[in-house]
Amino acid sequence: MYHSKSFKHVFAAMILGVFLAAGLTVTAQETAKNEPAAKKSDASTKRVPNGRDPFTPYRVSVAALKKSGQVTPPSIQERIDQYRAQKLAAMNAHLPAPKPTTALLLSEIQVVGISRTPRGYAAIVEATPIKLSYTIYPGERLYDGQLVAIEDTRLVFRHETVWSDGRRDKSVELKSLRQQAPIDAMAAVKPAPVPPVAADKKPEEKASAPTKQ
Repeated sequence: MYHSKSFKHVFAAMILGVFLAAGLTVTAQETAKNEPAAKKSDASTKRVPNGRDPFTPYRVSVAALKKSGQVTPPSIQERIDQYRAQKLAAMNAHLPAPKPTTALLLSEIQVVGISRTPRGYAAIVEATPIKLSYTIYPGERLYDGQLVAIEDTRLVFRHETVWSDGRRDKSVELKSLRQQAPIDAMAAVKPAPVPPVAADKKPEEKASAPTKQ
């Protein structure tokens, strides 16, 4: 009797142990299944400061891949209208008015002459679209550049190129004196002065009187 009771207790303990092991296995499997979901939910809620998911591969936006082009300046008439508006605003504010050359592009001017003034070197440029001449000094601005220096036979400009993405590229541009056309050069030559012709002597009106004998 004693051995049969012991066997029953041992058998019951074994069955209980099997059930406990099976329960632990099922619990571990359910926990393992739930952990990735929890991690995924935490990752979805966690964001980097710029709002991008840290677990998502970075992709360059289409706007960033779009190539930027050079900004085309307005027409000469639009630039003249802008200059007039700026001049009127400056006059109303009792400020110095901008010079007309601020409405001109570097490609629209030709260097007519270079001279020395009490203020230093000055250059005379002609605006080809409107056929007007202006005197400019180093430091003066144009629509797409600035006069940096005046040399003996050329002007040194800082040219500025504007791009659609906001970039501004600066480069050096040189402009030499405009060469005169052959006809203009001939017209500019002054004829040699003609020496004055000596006046002819007038004949004596009265003949000398005959001598008396």
